[in-house]
Amino acid sequence: MSSPAPLRPASANPASTGGARSAHAQPAGARLPPPSPAVQAALRIVEHHRGTEGPLLPILHALQEELGCIPPETVQPLADALNLSRAEVHGVVSFYPHLRTEPPGRHVLALCRAEACQSRGAQALAEHARKVLGCDFHQTTPDGRVTLEPVYCLGLCAQSPSAMLDGKPHARLTADKLDRLLADASAAAHA
Repeated sequence: MSSPAPLRPASANPASTGGARSAHAQPAGARLPPPSPAVQAALRIVEHHRGTEGPLLPILHALQEELGCIPPETVQPLADALNLSRAEVHGVVSFYPHLRTEPPGRHVLALCRAEACQSRGAQALAEHARKVLGCDFHQTTPDGRVTLEPVYCLGLCAQSPSAMLDGKPHARLTADKLDRLLADASAAAHA
């Protein structure tokens, strides 16, 4: 197996194509610092997917599964290893709403925003969740307890409105049921 492309210092702008890297060029014989644990994980995952056609999405999913997010410092090494531009990798990460660049809270609450749930009170449930949690969709509570995410259909349309808390689906939700779910999750985390 061939080894991944050598690492180069990343631009501070994640959307950068990485052009004009010569400004960051290392003097001959200079040693780069060892890669961060996140970059090491990214390169290990790339090696696991070496030879896979169209590996970027599987690599990003695996990286997020392992680290909880796709840290910005991994974008350039992924681009280099996959012979893509930094902008291409950043574009994929920023396009898909389920990919995140920041770690989630201890609990992830995904509220269904699809039409069937909307017709059965999902909008009022979302407003209640925002008020109770003090954050909006794609945000985490200030104490890091809960990340609120939208999801577009959990397949529980006949039992709407629905949500998923930490990967477990919940149906026929009301504001009171949601409050109990969140309280139970917090109590379990402190137990």
